[in-house]
Amino acid sequence: MKKRYYVLAAVILLVIVFWGIAGQRRGEGSAEEKKSIRIGVTLYRGDDSFINTIRGKIEEQAKEYEKETGIKVVMDIVDAKGNQNTQNSQVDRFISLGYDAICVNMVDRSMASNIISKAMDAGKPVVFFNREPVEEDMRRWEKLYYVGEDAKESAVLQGNILVEAYQKDPSSLDLNGDGKVSYVLLEGENSHQDSLIRTEWSIQTLKDGGVPLEKITGGIANWERSQASAWMEQWLAEYPEEIEVVICNNDDMALGAADALEREGLDRPVKIVGIDGTPQGLEGLKNGKIFGTVQCDSREYANVIFQIAAAEALGQEVGELVKLEREKYYECSQKTLTAQ
Repeated sequence: MKKRYYVLAAVILLVIVFWGIAGQRRGEGSAEEKKSIRIGVTLYRGDDSFINTIRGKIEEQAKEYEKETGIKVVMDIVDAKGNQNTQNSQVDRFISLGYDAICVNMVDRSMASNIISKAMDAGKPVVFFNREPVEEDMRRWEKLYYVGEDAKESAVLQGNILVEAYQKDPSSLDLNGDGKVSYVLLEGENSHQDSLIRTEWSIQTLKDGGVPLEKITGGIANWERSQASAWMEQWLAEYPEEIEVVICNNDDMALGAADALEREGLDRPVKIVGIDGTPQGLEGLKNGKIFGTVQCDSREYANVIFQIAAAEALGQEVGELVKLEREKYYECSQKTLTAQ
């Protein structure tokens, strides 16, 4: 009798092991044969020209990926409209709907910890872009990534546009010939790391390049064309004969300054420089409204964001597909463009 029990127990054990192995193989097969992925993307503000360009390129990349791989991409792109609470709710929704990966352009980079905690609890990888969370937050989990550009490089390249112009012809910047280059500065946001770094290193590059600078004034225009235009209009009224150069943290603000100069009908060739190389900025460059910009490769930018998200969604090794720094950072390439 005991012998029969032992045999029966052995048979039951073998059946359990068999079904366990079979189930595991079925699970592995389903991962390998996954035919669709779902990615949620939340933007800090959809009306930002640079961010809107990145959005369009991400959508293009998703369509190309579908054609190349046959894997359907369901992409949900939403606009937080500059509200961190709204963005938090958007991420909550992505998680509740079981999205495979989440891409976040933070409203407030210092508030990333809350989003990270929720993503970790749900096991959902996050690709941050354009607005970099603090390093302490990024170290919390291996499935956190950041795609952006080197803000110092942007600033140095921008500064060199003006350094080269001055070295070629000092009078091209020193319009009144008083031996000083008088400038105004349009900054992005107080809390945005790129704005702070761009401001610091653009000015430092000019000084290092031997340009005799004199700051007239500056203002925070929150990356916006309309705010920059309002500042510039005010400054032209206060300093009608003094402004020779306008240094801007991005192209939208550079174009805003150009709008004010155009309305004023100023005939002095004030030099305006921006950063980003947006389609609007390139058009302004072509039309002579701005003197120079630093272009970030928006296609590369969007491709890397999507590649990381798609790889994580499929359980692939991201590091084998994208060359990352410190296993989670990617910096996009940049170049200078001038009107000359």
